[in-house]
Amino acid sequence: MSDVVELSCELIRRHSVTPDDAGCQQVLATRLSQWGFHCEHLRFGETDNLWATHGSGSPVLVLLGHTDVVPPGPLDAWTSDPFVPTVRDGVLYGRGTADMKCSVAACTIALERFVDAHPDHPGTVALLVTSDEEGPAHDGVKQVAALFRERGQRIDWCITGEPSSKEALGDLLRVGRRGTLTGTLSVHGVQGHVAYPHKALNPIHKALPALDELAARQWDEGYETFPPTSLQISNIHAGTGASNVIPGELQVVFNLRFNPSWTAEKLEQEIEGILRRHGVDYSIQWLRGGEPFYTPEGHLRATARAVLGEFAGVPPEESTAGGTSDARFIAPLGAECIEVGPVNASIHKVDENIRVTDLEALPGLYQALVERLMLTRPAI
Repeated sequence: MSDVVELSCELIRRHSVTPDDAGCQQVLATRLSQWGFHCEHLRFGETDNLWATHGSGSPVLVLLGHTDVVPPGPLDAWTSDPFVPTVRDGVLYGRGTADMKCSVAACTIALERFVDAHPDHPGTVALLVTSDEEGPAHDGVKQVAALFRERGQRIDWCITGEPSSKEALGDLLRVGRRGTLTGTLSVHGVQGHVAYPHKALNPIHKALPALDELAARQWDEGYETFPPTSLQISNIHAGTGASNVIPGELQVVFNLRFNPSWTAEKLEQEIEGILRRHGVDYSIQWLRGGEPFYTPEGHLRATARAVLGEFAGVPPEESTAGGTSDARFIAPLGAECIEVGPVNASIHKVDENIRVTDLEALPGLYQALVERLMLTRPAI
């Protein structure tokens, strides 16, 4: 069994359902300490974070990942136990194989190989791992980034090992992500009998014109490689369950995935302006999940494109699609951020998996990225 498969299996065996790390980071720290890494355990609330560094000064390159996984769901739906890593027909199955314990294992081994080959390398290489990526993400990289800001910790480049590939390892290079903003809207009315509507105020009727405008609006036409901003209503609830009662309140939950044409603050102002214009009596709670980030052309992006092209045989697709990642907390520190990882076809699913050949190739891919970035000068 190869070193990356062995380490991946050791991590998969641990029931690290978010935010429980279940000892995964201690396994990584023990390994990296043997290679001269300084390992700092940063715990916020119930979340464990590992910051492991080797070298000093600039440039600073961070490999970013998470050890927590989503719940496996019904165990009897799995072909094999989700926390017993199992290889069948050249495929490794288990919760976290694709998202993203195998990437974490590959990043760890890539860094070990890099410092073994280049013990006196210039700059700083680092591994940052959290156990709060699949959950609320309040006490993970978000808190670590705030600490880094206080310390003045510089990060030049960040490579996140999220499962970014579509069909073949290395066929996609993620160069940015949309922001995410969630609104929980309460529309206030007056409860009453449906036969006496003049004695009540139906919040559903009052809110519908505003909701229709929000849902139908074209927010923008996109931004460079970003798709247009999208608002999706995900939940609506009102009423007592009785057909003869006008409800006193309507609750609506919606989410926006937005490109750099907007900030969360501007979207909040725009949406509340629409609600007021329609005369809606409302209160709203906003949850800012993260601002969009985008890495323009530069040393990181050019290097990744070249390495992935050599690896896959064709230039990768460069994309900003998908959901969010912890890179949204690192980018505001001034870092250029990309995402490179395994095929994402099975993430969060029953029988989550990764091809063993892809897993065994991952450390070499990450090592090539690290070496090319740290040991060559950017073209001027």
